[in-house]
Amino acid sequence: MGNRRRVAERRKTSPAVVGGMIAVVVGGAGFGVYALYGGGASAEDRAHSASEHKHVKTGPPSATEVRTTAERFLTAWRQGKVTQAAAATDDSGAATALLTGYTKDAHVKGVTLTEGTRTGAEVPFSVKGTVSYKGISKPLAYDSTLTVVRRKSDGKPLVDWHASVVHPDLKDGDTLVTGESGTPPVKALDRDGGELTAAKYPSLGTVLDGLREKFGKVAGGKAGVELRVVRGKASTKAKLSDKTLVELSKGTPGTVKTTLDPAFQAAAERQVGKQKRASVVAMRPSTGEILAVANTDHGFNTAFQGSLAPGSTMKVVTSTMLFEKRLTTPGASHPCPKTYKLAGWTFHNDDDSEIKHGTFKMSFGASCNNAFIDFAPKLSDSDLTKEAQQVYGLGMNNWAIGVPSFDGSVPVQSGAQMGASLIGQGGVRMNPLNMASVASTVESGTFRQPYLVSPSVDHRTTAKASRTMSSKTQSELKEVMQYTASYGTAAKAMSGLGPNYGAKTGSAEVDGQKKPNGWFTAYRGDLVAAGVVQAGGHGGDTAGPIVASLLKMGG
Repeated sequence: MGNRRRVAERRKTSPAVVGGMIAVVVGGAGFGVYALYGGGASAEDRAHSASEHKHVKTGPPSATEVRTTAERFLTAWRQGKVTQAAAATDDSGAATALLTGYTKDAHVKGVTLTEGTRTGAEVPFSVKGTVSYKGISKPLAYDSTLTVVRRKSDGKPLVDWHASVVHPDLKDGDTLVTGESGTPPVKALDRDGGELTAAKYPSLGTVLDGLREKFGKVAGGKAGVELRVVRGKASTKAKLSDKTLVELSKGTPGTVKTTLDPAFQAAAERQVGKQKRASVVAMRPSTGEILAVANTDHGFNTAFQGSLAPGSTMKVVTSTMLFEKRLTTPGASHPCPKTYKLAGWTFHNDDDSEIKHGTFKMSFGASCNNAFIDFAPKLSDSDLTKEAQQVYGLGMNNWAIGVPSFDGSVPVQSGAQMGASLIGQGGVRMNPLNMASVASTVESGTFRQPYLVSPSVDHRTTAKASRTMSSKTQSELKEVMQYTASYGTAAKAMSGLGPNYGAKTGSAEVDGQKKPNGWFTAYRGDLVAAGVVQAGGHGGDTAGPIVASLLKMGG
């Protein structure tokens, strides 16, 4: 379950060993002064030299420096002195452009800025103003934060510039624009015809933005006038949608019906709210319909767009490959050694556990890493990639679910990185939507691309897998997943949900993070759910209860 030596999240290159860090202590300054002035240099020369080597302040800015720097920036911004405000930041060019656009493009007038209570180098402040466009005005109010840092070159305290200083919904490269929206609003409905709003379902804010971007122009609506965040190149690459901040005049919304189930959506919202950083997706294997999507973080849709190492939940895909290649069967004798060496790396199991006399099914149920990694010498570098693409439809960048999504990534890797991929580390990246789809494919035997809006609405083409797993392979996968749900690492969370069920837990290590990300994917009849709790620990204890609570609602 993810606890291995030297297999780290986000590593995409071949393994390398860094032998140490070289530190150079520079003593040349003292030597240089002695050599230059030791031969009878005048006091005037020495004084002149000292003036050329001014002391540069280092370390965190003082409370006074934080206060005065923040006041200088906020006062200049409030007075409309863009050049002066930008000069108080460490990126005057970017600050000048965005602060100029705040008035010119966003049409924000009468700005007042009120400082809050400083915490270290951070200064919170509130913003109030008026958005005015062609005779229409609406109030604008929000909170933001700035941070004061010290410039390395001269030690001067400056505002650490990011677009979020101007508005918390801005990412670097984004802009604020007020005008007639190019995209009409949409009224999103659940599968029963009820309206979906961010006020009722906070997790759906980004989903609703995506629905408008995709269907606004084809749903029959008429655009209004609004202040909105227009995404820059970086945000567009990250598949972030434009966001409406203030609606000056209402457009006429078109109507878009989704597959979301109001009961499941409400339950998903409640469950992720119990964790600091959780995400979950529920869907129907028989159709691909997405019933619920929820995230603790309402600013980014990790459930659909996250790119995280899935840990041992990836062993479902790995096992599919091993079964199809007839390299093992659920009941085959297959020990799981405490350590396994591959291409110079030593892999460890969670808590250095081992299974000396057991079957492959037992190793799957206990999520014993080395029972999978020791197959690496029998595999080609591209085998796992092909399995993920051809059977599970992953990593092809062609899913069309109705809103922006990340379709997973299983790159071709070699050596130790290929071994790490077999247990969902290395370069493998997934999100709850992807892992829910994996469990759905096992349950139904066929990949059906998940979708939030029926393809019939806009006649879009959905992704297909190039082949289907055999009924024998499906039966073997269900056997090991059912064993895991009954007796393995998923048993506690899945208690009382059998017998037509299966599950897989996972833990994925992340650089600089004390606890791993906890993963859980499971099916119960015609219902599947998958979730992740970031920095939560073992998946069975963290994401497991979230997923199981949704499965209890109906299978």
